[in-house]
Amino acid sequence: MASVTYRNAQRIYPGSTAPAVDRLDLEIADGECMVLVGPSGCGKSTSLRMLAGLEEVTEGTILIGDRDVTDVPAKDRDIAMVFQNYALYPHMSVADNMAFSLKMAKVPKDERRTRVLEAARLLDLEPYLERKPKALSGGQRQRVAMGRAIVRQPQVFCMDEPLSNLDAKLRVSTRTQIASLQQRLGITTVYVTHDQVEAMTMGDRVAVMKDGVLQQVDAPLGLYDRPVNLFVAGFIGSPAMNLIRATVGPDGARIGEYVVPITRDAAAQAGGNITVGVRPEAWRVVGPGVGGLPVTVTVVEELGADAFVYGTSDVEGTPSALVLRIDGRQPLRKGETVHVTTDPDRVHIFDTETGARLDG
Repeated sequence: MASVTYRNAQRIYPGSTAPAVDRLDLEIADGECMVLVGPSGCGKSTSLRMLAGLEEVTEGTILIGDRDVTDVPAKDRDIAMVFQNYALYPHMSVADNMAFSLKMAKVPKDERRTRVLEAARLLDLEPYLERKPKALSGGQRQRVAMGRAIVRQPQVFCMDEPLSNLDAKLRVSTRTQIASLQQRLGITTVYVTHDQVEAMTMGDRVAVMKDGVLQQVDAPLGLYDRPVNLFVAGFIGSPAMNLIRATVGPDGARIGEYVVPITRDAAAQAGGNITVGVRPEAWRVVGPGVGGLPVTVTVVEELGADAFVYGTSDVEGTPSALVLRIDGRQPLRKGETVHVTTDPDRVHIFDTETGARLDG
C-alpha cells in the first residue's frame, strides 16, 4: 500500500493544443479512496490511465509512495485495474480468471489457490468458482473482476467506472460492497465515475474536474456545503442546487420582490450582479402575505417521507425549473402557487461572471 501523488501532471494528445488533463496537482493518502468525478470529457479517466501507465504523461510527474513512476511501464507499477467492461476471459472459469495474473507472474500453484479462495470469500464468490463468466449475472462478473484485482495484492486499485454496465438497483448494492471492501482491505483506491451520487457515497474525498482542470477536492460534505464555484455547486447534489440571478442592493440580494440578506463582505466583492445558490432542502414554504419567492408547482415527485416539488417562477433571473424538497405529507398540488423563503446562512453567493464563491 502507498500514497499517490500527481505533481503538475499534464496530458496533451497528439494533434491537440488543449490539454486533456491540465497541470493536475493531487495528493492521495495511503489507504484513501479518492473519487474523480465530472462530466464526460473532463479528464478524469485520462488522469486514472496516466496513473496506471496506459497514457503518457506529457509534463509533470506521478509518484506511487516515494517512487516516481512517470516513465515506468504499466506492468511494473504494482497497480490493479478494474474496467467497466469486466474484461474476463470467456473460456476460463471464475477461479482461473482470478488466478490468471498470478499464473503469469509464476506464483506457485498452492499460493494461487489460497489467494483466490480468500478473495472469493470476501466477495461471496465461492459457489461460482467453477462457472464460466457467461453463467454469471452482471454484478457477479464485476465481483470476479474485483477478485482478479484483489488477488494481486497491489499497492493501488484503479477503477474506471466499474458499475456503469449495471442496472440502477444493482449499482446501489455493488457500490456499497466495493466501499465496504476497500475499507476492509485498506488499499489506496482511485475511482472514476460520472455519477456524483456514486462519488459522494464512495469517496473518502472527491475530486471534481471540468475541462481537464481540477476544480475542488474535499470530503463529500465539504463539497456539498462549501462549493468553491458555480460549476461545483451545480454539479454536486441531487437534485442540483437552485442557481438564481440576483442584484445586490443595500438590503441584500434582490430576486424580484424577494430580498435575501447577505454578508457585507459578499456584497462588497459582488458589485451589481450575483448568483444565489439554494439547495432544495433549504427552501421553506410560507403563507400568503409573508413575502418570499413565488413558485408555481408543475410536478410533485412523492418519495414517501419526502417529496421533490418542481416549479417555475416568472421572476427574472430564476431558472426554468426550481426544485424544493418538502415533507412528503405536506400537500401541494400541480398548478398551485406557493411562496418560499430561505435562511441567510443557507444561501451560497457566487460571482456571476467568474463563477467564484463570494461568501467565504
